[in-house]
Amino acid sequence: MLLGHDIECTVQLVRIRSRDGNFRFEMQPNADISELVAKVLETTVDADPETLAISNQPRGNETLVSTLKGRDLQTLGLRHGDLVFVSYTQRPGPSTSQEPAPPASASRPSGPSSASRPWETVQEDLVDQYWRKMDGKIPRGRDSRFCKHGPNAMCDYCMPLEPYDANYHKEQNIKHLSYHAYLRKISPKTSSAAAAALPPLSEPDYRVKMPCPTGGHPPWPAGICTACQPSAITLQSQPFRMVDHIEIASMDIVDRFLQAWRSTGVQRFGWLIGRYEPYDKVPMGVKAVVEAIHEPPQEGELDGLSLGLPWEDEPRVRALAQSASTPLTIVGYIITDLDPTPEDRSKNVYKRHPGSFFLSSLEVIFAAHLQAQQPTPSRSSPSGHFASRLVTAVLTATEEGQIDISAYQVSEQAVGMVQADMIEASVDPGVMRVKAESRGEDGEAARYVPDVFFRYRNEYGIEVKKSAKPAFPVEYLLVNVTHGFPQNPSPLFHAHAFAIENRPGLEDQKIERVLESLNKLHAPDVHDSRHDTDSHRRLELAKWLSDWHLAAFLGASGLFSEADSKVLVHVASAPSLDDPSVLDPLLATDSWQTLMTFARESAPPARPVQFAPDAASSHLMDEDIPPELFEQAGGGGGTSAGIRICPHCTFENSHGGSDCEVCGLPLA
Repeated sequence: MLLGHDIECTVQLVRIRSRDGNFRFEMQPNADISELVAKVLETTVDADPETLAISNQPRGNETLVSTLKGRDLQTLGLRHGDLVFVSYTQRPGPSTSQEPAPPASASRPSGPSSASRPWETVQEDLVDQYWRKMDGKIPRGRDSRFCKHGPNAMCDYCMPLEPYDANYHKEQNIKHLSYHAYLRKISPKTSSAAAAALPPLSEPDYRVKMPCPTGGHPPWPAGICTACQPSAITLQSQPFRMVDHIEIASMDIVDRFLQAWRSTGVQRFGWLIGRYEPYDKVPMGVKAVVEAIHEPPQEGELDGLSLGLPWEDEPRVRALAQSASTPLTIVGYIITDLDPTPEDRSKNVYKRHPGSFFLSSLEVIFAAHLQAQQPTPSRSSPSGHFASRLVTAVLTATEEGQIDISAYQVSEQAVGMVQADMIEASVDPGVMRVKAESRGEDGEAARYVPDVFFRYRNEYGIEVKKSAKPAFPVEYLLVNVTHGFPQNPSPLFHAHAFAIENRPGLEDQKIERVLESLNKLHAPDVHDSRHDTDSHRRLELAKWLSDWHLAAFLGASGLFSEADSKVLVHVASAPSLDDPSVLDPLLATDSWQTLMTFARESAPPARPVQFAPDAASSHLMDEDIPPELFEQAGGGGGTSAGIRICPHCTFENSHGGSDCEVCGLPLA
C-alpha cells in the first residue's frame, strides 16, 4: 500500500490551455518535453509543430518548443498543477487561399540564427554582469538583544536579508527597488536552467497585434477580437528603476554647462556622457557617473528650446566616448528650466514642486521616445532587451531660489503608451491627455485605445479606481532618481577651459586657438618620453589635452583621422596623467605630427635678442642722439610729457590709453 502511494506521488498533473480548449495530462517529472508536445498535438487540428509555442502567461513570453529539445519537465520548472498556455499556427489546407500569419512572438524560424533564443546570446552591460555574479543579500550584524548564539553562528535576527526586503527599503527610505533586486524578486525559485528557459520579464505592449494570432478576421481597423486587442491598463507606480543614482564627476561640468544660460538667459540641452557602476547605497543598485556634457545643435529660448532629432553627430560622439580609457556612453540628457525672479536676479523662480509638476507631460513624452530608442540588453527578457537606463536631469530652482538638479526616468507603462500613440501633452503641464480612438477616418492614423484606469485615495482615505480618460496626473508615469557629487572627485577629464561646441557667437571653437595654445605649451618640442626629460612640460600638455570638448573638436576638424581621434580620447582620459609615457601613443600618430606642423607654421616669429649697453656707452649715445629722436625711442622719458609716439604710424598720442587713436594698434 505504501509502495502504491509512492508511485502515485511520482506522477504530476500538467494543465494545457490552447485555442482548442483546456486539457490535463499526467506526466512523469523527468519526462522529456517532446512527450508533452506529442500529447498536445493530439488535441489540435492541423497544427504546425514548428510553430508550437508555450508560455506561462496568457499573452506574451512565448517560447518555441523546438528550442527546448532535450529538456525534461522538471528542468523547465513545471510542477504539479501548473497551467501552460499553448499557441500554434495551422498548416495551410488545400482549400485555404491564404496562409495564416504566425504570431509575432512565435514566427517560424528561418535559419539557425533565428532559432537561437536572443536572451541567451545578448551581451549585457558590465554592471549587469557584475550583479549577476553577486548574491546581493543585505548583511546584518549580530543583534545584542535577540542573538543568543556564538560568533560563528547565525539566526533569524542576524541572517542576511534578500535585496528586495520591504522593511529594509522602508527603513532606509528607498522608494524603488533596483533593477536586479526586482529581478531576484520575480524570478522563480527553481534551477537556473528553468529561469533561462522562461525569462521573467516582458515589456508592455499596448498595440493591436497585427495580424491577429487566430487569423480569423482582417487586421485592425477592419476587425478586432480578444486575441489581438490589448488588455485594459491600470496605471500604477513602477516598483523598480533601472538607474538608482546619478553622480556628476565634478562640479566644473555643471558650471560650464550653466555658463551659456548665465550669459544669454536662454535654456540649454546637453547629452550626459558617462558610464554605469554599482551603487552601494541601494541593494544591487546601479548609478550613472557623468564625465562630460556634450551639447548638440539647438536653438534656445527663454522658456524652452528647439532640438533636431535624430542627432546627426551621434554615431561619431558615441564612438569617441567608447574609446576612452574607461569606456563611456550616453547615460542621459540634461536640460535647464531657470527663470530669474524680477525682484532679485540672483535667485530663480520655484516652478517645479508638488503643487505644480516635476516633469511636464511634453517632457515625459519626449523622455519616453528617447528611452524607447535606447533599450538595455537583458538576459531576463524574451526579446533580449528590457527598459532603458537613459536618465532625464533638470537644472531648476529650489524653494530658496538656488539651482539644483532633479533626475527622473519615465515608467515602462509610459514608454508602451507612447509607442501605441495613446497619449499626448496637454496645456496643463501636470496632466497627460489620453487620445481618442480612431479607425483611420479623415486620413488620421488608425489608433485603438483600451480602457485606462488609475487608483488614488479620496478625501476619506479610501482607494478609488477611476477612468484615466480624458486625462490623468503625469506623476503616475514618473520614477525618481537620486543625484549627487562624489566626496573625493576624480574625473576622467581634468580640463574644462576649451570652448564648448554649438555655442555660436558665445563660444567659438577655432583651430587657431588650438594652435596658439599648443605653441604656448611648447607642444612641438615635446617628444617621446625616452628622449624627452622635461616632465613638467609633458604634464602641462597632458592636462590641457584632458578636455572632452577639445578632443571632440579635433576629431571633427579634419586634422585627425578616426583612429587617431580615438587614441586622443584614450590619452585624454588616462587615469594617471603623471605617467611620463602617457602621451607616447598620441605623439606617434600621423595626425599629431600634422597638427604640430601647423603649430610650427603658425608660431609667431622669434624676436631678436638685444643686449643692454653699459652705463658709459649709454651716456655717450645719449649725447650723440638728438633729444627729440631720443624721446621718440622711449629712452629719454618722453612719456613724462604725456605724449606717446605710435611705433606703427608715428602719430603722437596725448591720451593715456593703450591703443593708438589713429590706427588702433597697441602702443607698447
